[in-house]
Amino acid sequence: MISIPLYGYICLMEPEIEPKKLPYAVSNFEEIRGEGYFIVDKTAFIRELERYKVPVFLRPRRFGKTLWCSTLECYYDVLRKHKFEALFGELAIGKKPTGRQNSYMVMRLNFSVIQVSFDLVELERNFRMSCLSTVQTFLERYKKFFRGAVDITDKPSMSEAMNRILECQQANNLPPMYLIIDEYDNFVNQLITSHRDDLYHDLTTGDSFFRTFFKGIKAGTESGAIGKVFITGVLPVTMDDLTSGFNIAEIVTLKMGLHNMLGFTQTEVDHYLETVMRDYDLDMSLYPATQKLVRNYYNGYRFLIDAPDSLYNSTILTYFLKAFSIDREYPREMIDPNVKTDVSWIKRLSSSAEAPLQLLTELLQNDGMPYDAKSLSDKFNMERFFEQDHYPASLFFLGMLSIKSDHTLGFPNQTLTSIFADYYTTLARVIVTKGYNSYFERFQSDLDLGALFGGYVKVYLGQMPAQAFDKVNENFVRSTFFELCTRYLPRHFSFAIEAQRHSGRSDFEMLGRPEGMYKNQMWLVEFKYYPNSSKVTPESLIEPPEDHVSQVQQYKADVLAEFPHYTVKTAVCAVMGNQGYKWFDLG
Repeated sequence: MISIPLYGYICLMEPEIEPKKLPYAVSNFEEIRGEGYFIVDKTAFIRELERYKVPVFLRPRRFGKTLWCSTLECYYDVLRKHKFEALFGELAIGKKPTGRQNSYMVMRLNFSVIQVSFDLVELERNFRMSCLSTVQTFLERYKKFFRGAVDITDKPSMSEAMNRILECQQANNLPPMYLIIDEYDNFVNQLITSHRDDLYHDLTTGDSFFRTFFKGIKAGTESGAIGKVFITGVLPVTMDDLTSGFNIAEIVTLKMGLHNMLGFTQTEVDHYLETVMRDYDLDMSLYPATQKLVRNYYNGYRFLIDAPDSLYNSTILTYFLKAFSIDREYPREMIDPNVKTDVSWIKRLSSSAEAPLQLLTELLQNDGMPYDAKSLSDKFNMERFFEQDHYPASLFFLGMLSIKSDHTLGFPNQTLTSIFADYYTTLARVIVTKGYNSYFERFQSDLDLGALFGGYVKVYLGQMPAQAFDKVNENFVRSTFFELCTRYLPRHFSFAIEAQRHSGRSDFEMLGRPEGMYKNQMWLVEFKYYPNSSKVTPESLIEPPEDHVSQVQQYKADVLAEFPHYTVKTAVCAVMGNQGYKWFDLG
């Protein structure tokens, strides 16, 4: 604090405080705590996790698994005891530690860095080279305990190297090992999507190096040399196929006490958003609209039907907030390109060339698919994973679908809706890169959303064969129109489908971005789809359906009650298969 005399008074000037940095693409807990990054405190879950000796926790990509592994490493590492207060003192687990803190020698393996090969011998060599590098670092870090070199260079396999270390631990009564394996199935999943089922089978059966490695871990836990194990990944498939050699693992993904361990709750996001906006001096009047925007795009992951909270993908939310704080406007690309799940999984799930497109069509029509709740907790190996009856469970673990009800899995948010609509256009060979520009340019001049939709009908739906309209429905139309708008108009507008309002979920919303020329201008549209079999045509439909008119007007009232400064236009859009459409502007 600096004291400066001013007209006979003492003025106390606080030094300027730098706002906390946002940890996008930062997965090192020690760096986050030491370099002034914002943190959502999840450390209370360490206590719950200690209920299990060998827990396996699965979450979709980009859900913060690596950062959590780093958090555990810092908490349990015996050599970080002197840093405990700095790292954890202000956090929940620091205020009430478990008693096991700083009690282990921590070895942390990351299988996502293993280079994939389609030759088993070369794959084993890559596995050994990657893991032994970590082992050498481990031995160097804890050399004061080992009191001399532990030579593992003559060991031809990772299993034998680990055995030597564990034997040395026991012989010298050293602190136990806490073994962390991050992305345990990463390189194995690449074999699956590449249709190398033969190599996958060789890897997970018999006396393969991978199976032998996990048998060694089991032996180490039984002897006590390995005190605790924590494993992350995406799919249960590989772990289930390894079960006979590694039957000590507990898949804790669906445990209620750990549901919120990764990902952010709404309360955490509200605090995160408010803190960022205040610290970076962003326009706080935008807070309510921004809160709804991020909820539509990033919220909605629910891994248990009884979970009190749905979750945000923490990485893509931070992507948004970092761009917002730096550029002082919403990112034009609301979807982090790194979060898009590879469409190869959709292709791999399906057994024939036509099946992927059929699956995507079903998902877009129904905003998901029915499921059997028991299938999510059942053990199932790779063979069952690709059975049609298990598609819902497979898509659930991949993060493509989330629990919506006791019987339905759906897209968690409009990020996934957009991604799947994009997948559909790719597989259906619908061209989305030309033919549309004149319509979108005209819209920016006349703001005639009905004419813009007409361009979508002519160019997008016009590319689809007549028989495809037997499977098209209202949800398909709004989802694909939404994806096209987000592709061509992100500079000026943000979009939402199935946005939660007081009186229900609106079909389609478009809002001028707060920093742009269309600020506070909003459109609300309700869609109605008539299949060709209904015999309804654009000529025969004179008035819009009364229930749709009433509903969209109620949504308008909801919006204006919350945002009275908005100018809101409403419309009802009726699509009649491939016969055309009718647009009703309601004012």
